[in-house]
Amino acid sequence: MPAQKALFARIANCYHLAMAKPTPVPTDPDELKELALAVLKNDKFPYLASMDVDQARVRPVSPVRTDGFTVYIANLHAYHKTQEIAANPKVELCYLDKNHHQVRITGVANVEQDRNLLQQIWDENPLLRNYLGSIDNPDLIVYRVDPQHVRYMREWALEYHEVPWI
Repeated sequence: MPAQKALFARIANCYHLAMAKPTPVPTDPDELKELALAVLKNDKFPYLASMDVDQARVRPVSPVRTDGFTVYIANLHAYHKTQEIAANPKVELCYLDKNHHQVRITGVANVEQDRNLLQQIWDENPLLRNYLGSIDNPDLIVYRVDPQHVRYMREWALEYHEVPWI
């Protein structure tokens, strides 16, 4: 019986050590923009949230271009998010890197109309060219998510920091 108690005590101690809450690293406010941009660079498939009437919908997306915190997302007209964004263009993107640092971009999705910019995006993305064949494919739509708020959180910090994005 004493051996079982000792074994149980060792297992309980290991469990406690494994579950101990880590101490978060302080975040320097002067580094917020740089830290947040690094998360965007390291997460290739952020999640996009939009509203389907009164139900939130979340799905991974693959941005085709990122300029600072302005994110461009290619889409097809037939996808359901097209109707969701047309009805309510307020969206949120959530990026998460391998260290579980996250960035949330709250913004408005607008259909990009600048033909020169669309051509640049088209030229930079072979998957678009292979899948859609032509920049003039009527199924193609490119959303530009214009940020209104950008927030950053380090893993375990449990505190978001407003990121200067302009």
